[in-house]
Amino acid sequence: MAELLAIPQNIFLLAIGIIALIAIIVVVVQWRKVRETQNDVLIMDRQIELKKISMVEKDLESKRLMETTIPLPKDQQEKLSQIRKNTSDLMHEVGFLHSEISERLARLEAQSEYKKLQKLLNEIEEKEKKLDKNTKKIKEE
Repeated sequence: MAELLAIPQNIFLLAIGIIALIAIIVVVVQWRKVRETQNDVLIMDRQIELKKISMVEKDLESKRLMETTIPLPKDQQEKLSQIRKNTSDLMHEVGFLHSEISERLARLEAQSEYKKLQKLLNEIEEKEKKLDKNTKKIKEE
């Protein structure tokens, strides 16, 4: 009889052992995933730091290049000043043309409005004449 109780008790202990083993395996796998993720985060953090350092280095290099002006030969300096003068002249001309276009547009709008008002005045005068005729007819009757 003791043997019959020992077998289910052994099976029960075996089942608990298997469950515990499975739980330990799951915990170890999860712990490993967490560690890998932490490592990935650290690697990404370092990469970001390296990119920031690289950007700062590029910025410093570009500032250094901007500060150290390279003297141009005389002919290139003259060409550059001529280009600047031409650009300035073109900007003045564009400004003048823009103001002229604005003036012409305003004039066209005024003329258009004037024509509309003239037409409306003519229509009113015609209606006035009709009303005068009608009132004369009514008075004659």
